[in-house]
Amino acid sequence: MNRRTFLASSAASFLAPAAASAVGEDWEWSYYGADQAATRHAPLDQITPDNVGNLEVAWVHHTGDSLERPQTTIEATPIVVDGVLYVTTAQVKTQALDAATGKLLWTFDPFEGSSSRRSRGVSRGVSFWKNGAEVRIFTTAGEFLYCVDGKSGKLVESFADGGALNLSTELDAEITVGFSHTSPVVVWKDLILTGGGGGEGPGPAAPGHIRAWDVRTGKRKWIFHTIPRPGEFGYDTWPQDAWRQAGGANNWAGLALDERRGRLYASLGSAAFDFFGGERKGQDLFGNCVLALNAETGERLWHFQTVHHDLWDYDLPAQPMLCDVVRGGQRIEALVQLTKTGLTFVFDRQTGQPLFGVEERPVPASDVPGEYSWPTQPFPIKPPPLSGLSFDESDLTDVSPQAHAFVKEIFDKHRHGPIFTPPSLEGTIVRPGFLGGALWGGGSFDPGLGYVFVNSSENANIMQLVPAEKDKGYRYGHTGYIRFFDHEQRAPMRPPWGHMTCIDLRTGDFVWREPLGEDPKYGKTGTRQIGGSCATAGGLVFIGATLDERFRAFDSRTGREVWSTQLNAGGYATPCSYAVDGRQYVVIAAGGGGKQRTKSGDEIIAFALPR
Repeated sequence: MNRRTFLASSAASFLAPAAASAVGEDWEWSYYGADQAATRHAPLDQITPDNVGNLEVAWVHHTGDSLERPQTTIEATPIVVDGVLYVTTAQVKTQALDAATGKLLWTFDPFEGSSSRRSRGVSRGVSFWKNGAEVRIFTTAGEFLYCVDGKSGKLVESFADGGALNLSTELDAEITVGFSHTSPVVVWKDLILTGGGGGEGPGPAAPGHIRAWDVRTGKRKWIFHTIPRPGEFGYDTWPQDAWRQAGGANNWAGLALDERRGRLYASLGSAAFDFFGGERKGQDLFGNCVLALNAETGERLWHFQTVHHDLWDYDLPAQPMLCDVVRGGQRIEALVQLTKTGLTFVFDRQTGQPLFGVEERPVPASDVPGEYSWPTQPFPIKPPPLSGLSFDESDLTDVSPQAHAFVKEIFDKHRHGPIFTPPSLEGTIVRPGFLGGALWGGGSFDPGLGYVFVNSSENANIMQLVPAEKDKGYRYGHTGYIRFFDHEQRAPMRPPWGHMTCIDLRTGDFVWREPLGEDPKYGKTGTRQIGGSCATAGGLVFIGATLDERFRAFDSRTGREVWSTQLNAGGYATPCSYAVDGRQYVVIAAGGGGKQRTKSGDEIIAFALPR
């Protein structure tokens, strides 16, 4: 076992930046992650554990475009700029609202004129650029990035091609099929920084190269090839000339930015095809990497690969989160990366060295003909895992004899074992499943306490490879993204099925850990989740996400649930908090539907204390 020795002292203290005064003062959630560092923290303390029970609905906005067949969802976190709230809708329109009243100001529809009744997918939010009185809103839909005037909702025609930039162009790639960009872009100085990419295979997929564009004209300024070319770092981790056909290695979860140092941080997904890597023998850099780049030039500064030669769809699913910690009197600028595997990696973000140490541990080998699985995988020594990392008979659900018998029959027919047991021709149970662990909601951070808050799910999938037909152009396909459920569509393992966890970054230990969500039949079991949390200086963590369609607040210090309310549809998005005219609001999109498969909704809901 090869153990890295980057162990850090647990006798650490936390450095909290100066927070804006909260009560009676305004503060705006201006970025997807609250700030460019993606901390999802609002320095507002008007709402506290003592008065949160008095929250009332301040306003509700109906986007008016949800569908039940096919089901839509809203995964967007609003931003607020100059008193205007901008959000994307169930059908990927962008709407501007008065942040204090919810009054609709304008709507931009990238699909205007189309009569299709299909779901447009998701867009998790927008970004802004401001120059004097001019405000530009950047929003994505499919492969296009749109530049919209923040005051009128009209396209800025001087940007790119009449206000629209086709991100599937200028990829330096032969394959651009299936390109999309679902998370908000990063806007810094006069640059737009983009991720995105193609599908997950087994067919052709676009690569996920990271690029910078001129914020005024849409002209490309630089590109970083996440699938390296000859002469570039990492080229030797792929077969020769693999870059010509390889896809994936994309940043679909969003980027983070250290504005002071001008450093861009990306969390990358796996190379395509997700479940068979015979055509990509090697570690496959920069797939599954935390990647640090010079934001001005695109130069690589460091990387860390969290999964080698991924065969499990273990994309890095959340923005890197940038936090500052003091150890032994020395300030360390840290980066927290949450994963689908339930493992939490904490780095010195200047050097890429793990703060709590990482071990390379042996993992099971593949017996699929033509596969070359990697013999070891990295495991952080701390923090502890957020999810179960194995599946054996002792893990099977015990909520009822019927549920146990149902899942045992399936369990006995498939391979199972520790995390990183490879996909197989007979079918392998994958735990954590393709929905985490942690997912794109990421975590939130309280700089005063030095605590990271993260929600996680317990779930499993079954992945079975099948030989492809000779004319397909690839060797293996699969039988589908099969969710492993009991007879009542519940998780196959013993509950809890979902948690809210608080991690102390000074020690790497859990401070508290509570089930998140209630099952109507079995009670406080926790549920699977879609969406994340936001933290406030008032000592609260707000989160929707759960299958029971409730919106909750937890006491940051103790983990005690201090408030909850029933939503009309699930809040499968990450909330935000801001203050306008001296009043603090907490806002969540209740779009339901999506991967949770509950009823769809179209509400943007703002909560506040009574005036």
